[in-house]
Amino acid sequence: MNHRARVIVVRCPAWPPPQAPGDADAAGPDARAFEPVARAVQEFCPRIEVLRPGICAFGVRGPSRYFGGEAELARKVAESVIRLGHDCGIGVADGMFAALLAARDAFGPAGRSGPAGRSGSAERSGQSGAQPEPVVIVPAGSTPAFLAPRSVTVLGAPELTELLVRLGVRTLGEFAALAAAEVETRFGPPGLLAHRLARGLDPRPLAVRPPLADVSVQAEFDPPAEQSEQVVFAAKALAEQMHAKLAASGLACVRVQIHVLCANGQEITRLWRHDGLLSELAVADRVRWQLDAWRTGRDADGGVPGDGGVPPEEVMDGGICLLRLDPDQVVRDLGRQLGLWGDAVVSDRVARAAIRIQAMLGHDAVRQLVLTGGRGPADRAMLVPFGEAAPPARPADQPWPGQIPSPAPATVYPAPRPAQVTDSAGVPVIVTGRGDVSADPARLSVGDGPPLAITAWTGPWPVTERWWDAVQACRKARFQLVTVEGSAWLAVVRDGGWFIEARYD
Repeated sequence: MNHRARVIVVRCPAWPPPQAPGDADAAGPDARAFEPVARAVQEFCPRIEVLRPGICAFGVRGPSRYFGGEAELARKVAESVIRLGHDCGIGVADGMFAALLAARDAFGPAGRSGPAGRSGSAERSGQSGAQPEPVVIVPAGSTPAFLAPRSVTVLGAPELTELLVRLGVRTLGEFAALAAAEVETRFGPPGLLAHRLARGLDPRPLAVRPPLADVSVQAEFDPPAEQSEQVVFAAKALAEQMHAKLAASGLACVRVQIHVLCANGQEITRLWRHDGLLSELAVADRVRWQLDAWRTGRDADGGVPGDGGVPPEEVMDGGICLLRLDPDQVVRDLGRQLGLWGDAVVSDRVARAAIRIQAMLGHDAVRQLVLTGGRGPADRAMLVPFGEAAPPARPADQPWPGQIPSPAPATVYPAPRPAQVTDSAGVPVIVTGRGDVSADPARLSVGDGPPLAITAWTGPWPVTERWWDAVQACRKARFQLVTVEGSAWLAVVRDGGWFIEARYD
């Protein structure tokens, strides 16, 4: 799509955004849950593209003519998604970025207030009471005016937007008014891409001419592959080949079509977009999402639309005999600056090794830590399968009263170690319900270890957790202790006993 193409975006807020910019590759089970929505939208246009679980899009030009105009098309799409039990916002605009913001407005407070171009005459299907349709339509040619009053924070680049605000550039209109050459000189290629978005253009202009050589890649499986891990592993190798072919032509891929041919003759395709440029790992992740979604997805008739009514279980049980990757949209490759110490290269090696192990032992065989919310050190991390950094149930960016201050301890014990803390007379130190300490801690003994003199201490930090739950309610108080040999400890007093939760190395 060029920057003048009309785009419709379907956004379901039930799927939260990635926890950090550039983390759109972390989806996991959300991709499987989003598949019914994607199939419902696909009834209106066979060539939809999934940006990430929760957001999909397609070109408006053809479907709008068939369904009676953009407003009618958007209304029908909204009704179809709402019938599945999901709230959604529909945005129609010139270009993907403006359509994404319009879809967000359609569901958020800005959209509810009825901006210009909004389709608000209809009611939500299946709901009582008159509510406006969750649709925002930006008239053709009005994208710059639609974007101008918005904060630069919608660009999704925290470092860049923070700098812009410090420089006094607070809106997209003010940013777009700057000369492109000056923006590139001051902020580099990332700033230039953001500047194009602020002007209502695509972040990267599509290549005018397609590559001279065929850059699509494919792998055949004989016998057919029956496990997703085997296909995902092959997808990683195919993605490397595809990127090598594109690099030889000075191109990069922003949208890829994944084509799967099953042993029972079924062909299944899906478009995936990633304007941050699709890396090898990103392509492999999208193949996994697609296979898992087809494995578990089922429509009302028990089949996948367009597959002849064959249940997904039969599609997967028959095995996959061919996987093909087609770069559907390519852009001129501007190159990238590697880290001074080769961080990007090391990260790619780790990812490649992890995917190989997953292909041999299963997707859950390799796990990675994801930061989560909590007060204690053991509560602030969870293990998830590599490549599936799903949003944690307890967001880390929320306030957590009673959380231990930085720096975090280096060693966290899976189970707190029993300890004894005494005063200078050898009497155990106790903490009252009001948080008063009976005496200054003088000696610490961890487990069966010898008593160590305490040279410094701070606390207590009382914490009352889950007071509303009779089973999980807990009251505790934490201390930081430094012993004579230089070790620092995070201690907790709970139920009248002392325990060591972590150690500062």
